[in-house]
Amino acid sequence: MSSRLITPSRPSSKKTTIGFVNLGCSKNQVDSEVMLGMLVADRFALTADPKKAEVVIINTCGFIEEAKQESIDTIIAHGKLKETGSCRVLIAAGCLAQRYQGDLLKQLPELDGVVGTGEFGKIAEICRDLLAPKKRQQRLWISEPPYLYDADAPRLRLGRAHSAYVKIAEGCNRNCAFCAIPLMRGKQRSRTVESIVAEATRLAAEGVKEVNLISQDTVNYGVDLGVRQGLVTLLRELVKVKDLRWIRPFYLYPQQVSDELLDLYAGEEKITKYIDMPLQHINDRMLKRMHRLGDRAAITSLVDRIRTRIPGVTFRTAFIVGFPGETEQAFDELRGYVEDAEFDRVAVFLYSDEEDTPAVGLDDKVERSVMDERRNEILAVQEEIAAARGQARIGSVMEVLVEGFSEETELLFQGRHEGLAPEIDGVVYINDGSATAGELVKVEITDAALYDLVGHIVT
Repeated sequence: MSSRLITPSRPSSKKTTIGFVNLGCSKNQVDSEVMLGMLVADRFALTADPKKAEVVIINTCGFIEEAKQESIDTIIAHGKLKETGSCRVLIAAGCLAQRYQGDLLKQLPELDGVVGTGEFGKIAEICRDLLAPKKRQQRLWISEPPYLYDADAPRLRLGRAHSAYVKIAEGCNRNCAFCAIPLMRGKQRSRTVESIVAEATRLAAEGVKEVNLISQDTVNYGVDLGVRQGLVTLLRELVKVKDLRWIRPFYLYPQQVSDELLDLYAGEEKITKYIDMPLQHINDRMLKRMHRLGDRAAITSLVDRIRTRIPGVTFRTAFIVGFPGETEQAFDELRGYVEDAEFDRVAVFLYSDEEDTPAVGLDDKVERSVMDERRNEILAVQEEIAAARGQARIGSVMEVLVEGFSEETELLFQGRHEGLAPEIDGVVYINDGSATAGELVKVEITDAALYDLVGHIVT
């Protein structure tokens, strides 16, 4: 979960000033970037100081309980700017807004508008409407399906200049028992291959070297368009884009990963040898209760197949602990699997009841304290694996995408090798050598921390 005040331009006294806060995942970040692009195109100004913002927009997250609470706390905190700052209009947008709609307006009277995921394309119009001189009245903008941008949409990108997220689809057709995403984002709708390639081509012309393909269910891309092996089709077109160096798909659902896709990963140097695949659990009973397709045998076979067909692949996964009915035996099986499988990266989430999902009605709830203990156990196991992996890198030479000066100190450069995804996986610190941001250089690894590496440029 990430949070930042988004403020890329200097405000002008002749323009209405906007303060924008993004919460949540990379998919939310893309939504925020598109809304920011629309606002700037409509001659709004962005301010770095929320106290100076006349309009504050919070793009909320509603995925799990902790994310919802952070969104609510952020709304309340910025609502106080109506008394202590310049705020005239406070807007909650995004997933929490789509899910709770009018209830948000009732519970949070400081809000002037609630904008669901289907109304992002109207954000400039909504701001002007709420700013118009009239008696204050809370307003609700909710529609379906969710907004899905195309290559022509204005976009004000955040983060490092040489890496960008590209959303290839919106929504999800699956029915995982724990997940509320279909309630907030609807059924899957894919952008066309032509639209995605056009965006990637423009990004490459702007200096982007890495595109990260995101959606709720990336391996299912194109199913709604009637495209067989849609992700394979898309990747075959994207590798043709001049000047792109890395293409990184995220969020692969296990049961639809074909040999054709894996062979493409192995054979195309532009596609990073990096698999991001949330497995959620390994115990057969838990997988069935979660409404996940497949079982332990299918998962272990798939992981083996991936590692065989893509030599040297980096494997990132995620698990849920504390799902209703997770016994000590089921958890022990999960912990043992994490020990044996030796993934490169593992994220661990605590189960939380989400209204209107199938899991809410299940019995045998697990206490929060037990969930915390189980998460800590899994993370401790994974830290040992990660530490060993890092030490094994020492002495190797790796291709690294230079991102610029380190966020810690300008005495170091930082970058990432293809096995490190942006923001979530760690970095390579470069302590000797000359390079420019966006350059791919050879780095000899000389030291390793838990998830970060240290090295120098070699020629």
